[in-house]
Amino acid sequence: MSGLYRVVLCDLRSDQVLDVLPAQGVKCDDYIGKTGGAQFSIPVAGRDMARRAREAVIPARTAVWIERAGEVWWGGIVWTTEITPPSRGRPGALAVQAATFDSYLAHRLLSDGWTGTGVDQLDIARQIVDWVQSTKGGDIGIEMDWSQTSGVLRDRAYSRYDLYVVRDVLDQLANVENGFEWRVQTYRDASGRRVKALQLGYPTIRSSRTELVLSSPGPIIDYRMPEDGTVRATHWHSRGASTNRNQAAPSYPLMSAPVSINGAVDPDGWPRLDGTSDYSSVERQTTLDAHARADLTRAWTTTQVPTVSVRLEGSGISPGLLGSTVRLRIRDDWFPDGLDTRYRLIGLATTPSERGRPETAELLLEPAAPAAPLTA
Repeated sequence: MSGLYRVVLCDLRSDQVLDVLPAQGVKCDDYIGKTGGAQFSIPVAGRDMARRAREAVIPARTAVWIERAGEVWWGGIVWTTEITPPSRGRPGALAVQAATFDSYLAHRLLSDGWTGTGVDQLDIARQIVDWVQSTKGGDIGIEMDWSQTSGVLRDRAYSRYDLYVVRDVLDQLANVENGFEWRVQTYRDASGRRVKALQLGYPTIRSSRTELVLSSPGPIIDYRMPEDGTVRATHWHSRGASTNRNQAAPSYPLMSAPVSINGAVDPDGWPRLDGTSDYSSVERQTTLDAHARADLTRAWTTTQVPTVSVRLEGSGISPGLLGSTVRLRIRDDWFPDGLDTRYRLIGLATTPSERGRPETAELLLEPAAPAAPLTA
């Protein structure tokens, strides 16, 4: 592994350092809107190193911090490991797979439930994460800024009998019309302390006002612009919970009001493309309708998600730029007149240099598309 990087293994609950071990094949990624991951292997030559690795790397209990040039580059939880025995003079190894700290919330149930009326949606998210960490053994040190508000008030009721997965609750709360974005951000503060913080953004996470300019020819090594028509929709219906309380009568789910993209079929000429989504826990018509409108907007506007590969050295790119604006300028056979478009950085995958391979970063970009005009 490049000398720029090191892997620090800590106790998940206390963040006490357990060991700093050599690592090879390090790859890590982080995203807005989904869980990021990391993978690496620890070469194990001899019994002492095997003992250290076994004691320090415990799935579901060990936190891993990946540092680059002394700065926190990635943080998360070890979830799986695999031992490779020594063979033909080659040392053994411990392969490690980890996921960002938000993955912990996929392993917690909202077992006490939660109910609130007219509560700011960001406060609902914080209260639920605060409850997670208030339970015995549940505090993994996620910090929160309670001052941030969105001005969007929600009514929500989560029954303890439904045993909702906390991550699913947060995602569903965020992915509604006029919703928000969230992630667990990791960094080192001014005092040198490693921090994991609940980052909330309304309506989106915006981490920097600085615009990053990437050009080809230039620092861009490669780019891809896939476009997926299978996810596009012009019309949408969402299903909610069954509202029937009489077990002797037929049961039907709550249905959203039909919603469509204004003008897509006529006069623009698109064929009708239907999409659906299910929200088995939603019992309010207004909430289900808001989900349907948000789902259709995503299905209509996010069919293209470009990725750009760049040399990391000297590019100014870091995980702290997630949410910032990237200005992409390309001139080649596909764009002979030049492409000059602004995107938002929503994902970053890093591969350190090894065996002559340069240190690279792959950027996942979101088009800065206008909101879809909807017709109910």
